[in-house]
Amino acid sequence: MLADEINRAPAKVQAALLEAMAEGTVTVGGDSHKLPELFMVLATQNPIEQEGTYPLPEAQMDRFIMKVTVDYPEDDAERDIIRLVRNEERAVGGVNSSKPADESESVIISTDSVFAARREMPEIEVSELVENYIVNLVMATRQPERYPESSLADWILVGSSPRASIALDKCSRAYAWLQGRNYVEPDDVRAVANMVLGHRIALSYNALAEQVTQQDVVSHLIDVVAIG
Repeated sequence: MLADEINRAPAKVQAALLEAMAEGTVTVGGDSHKLPELFMVLATQNPIEQEGTYPLPEAQMDRFIMKVTVDYPEDDAERDIIRLVRNEERAVGGVNSSKPADESESVIISTDSVFAARREMPEIEVSELVENYIVNLVMATRQPERYPESSLADWILVGSSPRASIALDKCSRAYAWLQGRNYVEPDDVRAVANMVLGHRIALSYNALAEQVTQQDVVSHLIDVVAIG
């Protein structure tokens, strides 16, 4: 399910979505219906400062395993966007419905392949050293005073919940699997840390005043928290 511009949805709609994310069910007219096993929620979000938006509750933000920040595209990507829209216009208008020569074929992944990959996730090895690294990263968001030489205590108002540790473990294993390995390295944790931890940290007034972002905090976190 893709929730486009999720922060334009009022609280009641967001609450209904939260049930789907947390319980895997939807309730209609008092009747609860279980969602399919292969079900996920994807959402886009407008900047909070725009008019007509509703801040997402922390509980709902925490349900999203990752938040990926999409910046402005580079030159080549911008050019591809222009060409894509132009080709779509031609196809709709019937002028030229053929695909451009450089467009790659769509890749279709069967549900069985997804379930098979999921079954392999628990078999990815996570050493105690990596486990400690994950715990230390999350605990640093809750007890930044452990690192007095850093700016974490000035920037973090509320740290990450236990869901952050679970998500960091899962995403690190998935990243290692995508790299073709059956074990997790500290670099796998670093690769996903910003996307997993950023939206789970509430910034202090000092951070907002200094225009420090959640991504800046996680990047600093990675710099100051040692492995092991």
